[in-house]
Amino acid sequence: MDEQALLGLNPNASADYRERASAYFEQLKVSHDAWQVCAEALVQRIYSDDHVKFFCFQVLEHQIKFKHSELTALQQQLIRETLMSWLQSQMLNAQPEKTFIRNKAAQVFALVFVIEYHTKWPKFFFDILSVVGLNPRGVDLYLRILMAIDAEVVDRDVIHTAENFSICFKEARRNTLLKDTMRERCIPNLVESWYQILQTYQHSNSELTCQCLEVIGAYVSWIDLTLIANDRFINMLLGHLSVEVLREEACDCLYEIVNKGMDPIDKTKLVESLCQVLQSAGFFSINQEEDVDFLARFSKLVNGMGQSLIISWSKLVKAGDMKSAQDTLQSIEMKVPLMLQLLVHEDDDISSNIIGFCYEYLHILKQLAMLSNQQKANVEAVMLAVIRKLTYDDEYNFENEGEDEAMFVEYRKQLKLLLDRLAQVSPELLLSSVRRVFNNTLQNWQTAPFMEVEVAIRLLYMLGEAIPASHGAHFCGDAAKASVLQDMMRTLVTSGVSAYNHTSVALEFFETVVRYEKFFAVEPIHIPNVLMAFLDHRGLRHASPKVRSRTAYLFSRFVKTLHKQMNAFVEDILRRIQDLLELSPHANGFQTLLTSDDQLFIYETAGVLIVNSDYPAHRKHILMRNLLSPLMEKFKILLEKLMLEQDEERQSVLADCLNHAVGFASRTSKAFSNKQTVKQCGCSEVYLDCLRTFLPALSCPVQKEILRGGVRTFLHRMIICLEEEVLPFIPTASEHMLKDCEAKDLHEFIPLINQITAKFKTQVSPFLQQVFMPLLHAIFEMLIRPAEENDQSAALDKQMLRRSYFAFLQTVSGSGMSEVIANQGPENVERVLFTVIQGAVEYPDPIAQKTCFIILSKLVELWGGKDGLVGFADFVYKHIVPACFLAPLKPSFDLADAQTVLALSECAVTMKTIYIKRGPECIQYLQQEYLPSLQVAPEIIQEFCQALQQPDAKVFKNYLKVFFQRAKP
Repeated sequence: MDEQALLGLNPNASADYRERASAYFEQLKVSHDAWQVCAEALVQRIYSDDHVKFFCFQVLEHQIKFKHSELTALQQQLIRETLMSWLQSQMLNAQPEKTFIRNKAAQVFALVFVIEYHTKWPKFFFDILSVVGLNPRGVDLYLRILMAIDAEVVDRDVIHTAENFSICFKEARRNTLLKDTMRERCIPNLVESWYQILQTYQHSNSELTCQCLEVIGAYVSWIDLTLIANDRFINMLLGHLSVEVLREEACDCLYEIVNKGMDPIDKTKLVESLCQVLQSAGFFSINQEEDVDFLARFSKLVNGMGQSLIISWSKLVKAGDMKSAQDTLQSIEMKVPLMLQLLVHEDDDISSNIIGFCYEYLHILKQLAMLSNQQKANVEAVMLAVIRKLTYDDEYNFENEGEDEAMFVEYRKQLKLLLDRLAQVSPELLLSSVRRVFNNTLQNWQTAPFMEVEVAIRLLYMLGEAIPASHGAHFCGDAAKASVLQDMMRTLVTSGVSAYNHTSVALEFFETVVRYEKFFAVEPIHIPNVLMAFLDHRGLRHASPKVRSRTAYLFSRFVKTLHKQMNAFVEDILRRIQDLLELSPHANGFQTLLTSDDQLFIYETAGVLIVNSDYPAHRKHILMRNLLSPLMEKFKILLEKLMLEQDEERQSVLADCLNHAVGFASRTSKAFSNKQTVKQCGCSEVYLDCLRTFLPALSCPVQKEILRGGVRTFLHRMIICLEEEVLPFIPTASEHMLKDCEAKDLHEFIPLINQITAKFKTQVSPFLQQVFMPLLHAIFEMLIRPAEENDQSAALDKQMLRRSYFAFLQTVSGSGMSEVIANQGPENVERVLFTVIQGAVEYPDPIAQKTCFIILSKLVELWGGKDGLVGFADFVYKHIVPACFLAPLKPSFDLADAQTVLALSECAVTMKTIYIKRGPECIQYLQQEYLPSLQVAPEIIQEFCQALQQPDAKVFKNYLKVFFQRAKP
């Protein structure tokens, strides 16, 4: 072997040596006989370096995995002999091999087993057992080989795709055959070897015992259960539960035994006998001081036992064996006290592991016609456990949530599922339990710990989803009929608990208030108090940024829903939020109370209050101007500063601030609707002033991307809100946005033009005539601009721009504005038409191709008749008809792709439209000129033309797909 190359196997070797070792490995992989050198090195123990030994096994592994079928019978025998000789040598070694070498060796044994067990090596296990006996090193390797075989044959986690499905199917058949053969030949012998290993080493070698338990757990799912589920094995396993170093693995092994699929009555007997032994051994009395790692495994075992019994019960009920089902239900009920002990355990992992059993048990109770007193008591016990476990602990970090906090949030979601299930079993009981906890806590909220107060409010919040309105969880104006939920909401908003000084309580209070906004519609008397809580130190001015941020969002939701009840408070609220609306660049570490994202919600809220108030239009105008004038004034000052600013970092800060200003103004416009338009509210002039203020930012020479993006978004909103009043601003805005722009800018500008075209149609025809060719020239120039070969970002920008360009042509042609294209002069019209043909045929982009065919069919419809555009009929036959064939025949036109099929569908529409507009002339051209030029057989030409002439367009669409599937190689 290349000794120099082998030096590179050491993890501390230099990069050059490591590269040489890697190259050497590739060299050995392709060699026909190099593996024999590695085999000899392993058997003769030539190398003491662990990394070289591992390397030799890797070479052998590659040979077996990929080239075994190329080996002669003698060479295959040599591999078997090599492995057995190496195994024998391990019995004599002074020191055992490192774990990573033993694992790799086990993998190689497993690979040979999979290939040769049926044919060349039927005595695989007996040969290994005869070598290893009960030698501890040999047993270790034997157990590792068994786990490696399990990984290859049973525990294969293969992702099935269309490509590998046949491989997976073959593997599945192979694996089934292997397991069947093992059951016939050797499983009883393997089971006996496991028993001997456990008996020999259970007191002297915990590592081997745990390994053996893991093997039993892995194999028990597919071997005869009676080989394991018998007195001698079960008693031994139960004995292991009392041994600290063995009990976790013993638990897992018992879990696998319990999970084994079997007859429901036999399963019940097995679980019941196991439980009786566990109970008599004292395992059903949970000690909170017990080792949590063991209890986590034990709770998983109990969960498995419980769920197995529930599956048996379901099968028996389905089969109509009610007596056996009743016995199984009794068996389930006997496990409930243990389930409850584990559910309330202070360690959430232990509790979480039992939730499945708990959930399924409640599902059984939901199906019973009547609950016994004991079952009702069980339901209440689960309920109290859930309430207790929902509670935060002292260590929870609310301001800086990490992994532990995230795990608790997930655990709470599991508990919520239990609560929902409890509500299905007994809504009245859930309501009364929550009411009791809630009222007791809120009576003494000033002295109660935060976690108790938070969970009391949380439970009220959760009731809304858990209990449907039909069970009385609703609000009504009649105090005599007021529901439990209504009483609790009244307590929540009148108790003063909103002043509790803890983040979690503050957040829960506001979440719940917004969750039940309907309460305030029936009892509006409480709105002022809640508004004050939102507006003062309890909400938007809370010490915690997290509370302030969430409250900003919740406040906007609260106002949006209840704006009809807020008329009396509109000006007071606007006055109180004035300081939260200030626009100021972050500088010198100064932080405002709310982030700019939070301020968006406050501006939207202000807009909602003004627009939906009962004030006359002139008053709304004044309030909206008061809201937006400070923004406009600040915008002008900051834009001047930006024009003069030299420092890039400071420029970026100012541009961000200007962008926020535009965003805030834009957000206020979301308050308008079809019933309350800008014009009806008398606010048009205010927004036109905003436009006049913001548009000069488009000519700012620095920070163009962010400024243009903000103004463009504002224009989109104004096109919706201001109607035709926005039109005078569009030409100037467009002129600025088309200056010094990149592909991305153009791609983002075109939707604005599309919006104007689609909305105003002929009103913007003169503007479109004027901007059409300058816009197209800018697009063409951008598309032909050279870019770096591997610049993926530039390629994507060009693709998106091309799509936008075609979308623009589609909008123009589809909005009754085709004359805009027709009036551009013959040369320009021809250039545009050729770009559409090019888009349909040449670019492997099905989204763009689909758009191009839509444009072509529209233009044929408009210009393709007898009195259409001069010269267009000629263009149809010379270019559009060929495009309908050339595009689908391209290798890149993938008919298995959904987007491509849509493009083909539009291609069919184009052909159909040509036929409708040109009639028999089109059929004659296809029959006598075009299709013969493609060497299409006469009978296929006839078939194609018949399909095209069918009245039902679907017939031709379906035919065209089949036509091109046949035509493509």
